[in-house]
Amino acid sequence: MDRPVFIKAAALCCPEPGELQAFALQALPVDRSLLPAALRRRTSLTTQMAVTAAMHACDRAQCDASVLPSVFASVGGEIQVTDALCRTLPDREALLSPTRFHNSVHNTTAGYWSILNQCQAPTTAIAAIDDSFAMALLEAWAQLQQRPGELLLVCYDEQWSQYLAPPMGQAAFACALVLCSKSRQQLPAISRPKTEAEVYPVEKKLLHYIQRSPAAAAIPLLQAIEAPGMSGRIPLNISAPRWFTRLHRGAS
Repeated sequence: MDRPVFIKAAALCCPEPGELQAFALQALPVDRSLLPAALRRRTSLTTQMAVTAAMHACDRAQCDASVLPSVFASVGGEIQVTDALCRTLPDREALLSPTRFHNSVHNTTAGYWSILNQCQAPTTAIAAIDDSFAMALLEAWAQLQQRPGELLLVCYDEQWSQYLAPPMGQAAFACALVLCSKSRQQLPAISRPKTEAEVYPVEKKLLHYIQRSPAAAAIPLLQAIEAPGMSGRIPLNISAPRWFTRLHRGAS
């Protein structure tokens, strides 16, 4: 029998927080001061944005980030760094930056999060194009079935050059959820993410925003968390096959 998975806290971050007011969501500006100077100089906007959301979610959940397992999901990861390296390679006289090379892997943000919090708990990095948020939530849900406790989920994407995959990468967005398998509070709970044959239309402005930033596929769930009476079927992506979870209220 499946254990319920509860949403203990959530936080959002983007460079232009006002963009999310159209979806009745409050976003945080990027807070670079959360990183010590040595890490701040080495990290990109992508990592700083994800760390801002993750830190605030952990603070709101009143949990210890140093012992928290995590799932990080992003379509492009450090795609600007990787793109810059690829453009440098044809020039045989150019020197590759060791810092850029170090930061070019997909799990860069997860690594810096672990360093920042001196966390040795397991972390997973996921990329699944339009389904990245859905797959991250499924991974987090499955981990909490096998290993009860608390878990951090972070989904993020930055802006990148439009010759890569337009219109994707036109907006930067990061969100973080602290999930748990047990709760003494009346927290919203989610079911196992799954596909369903029935397709429901996506609001036009939301569809446009998610096409620009796939991590924003989290918006319907974030909206449902903020709406006290909201429950039911929540979409997790915009392309076929359609992934959904069900939000329940009053479970404990």
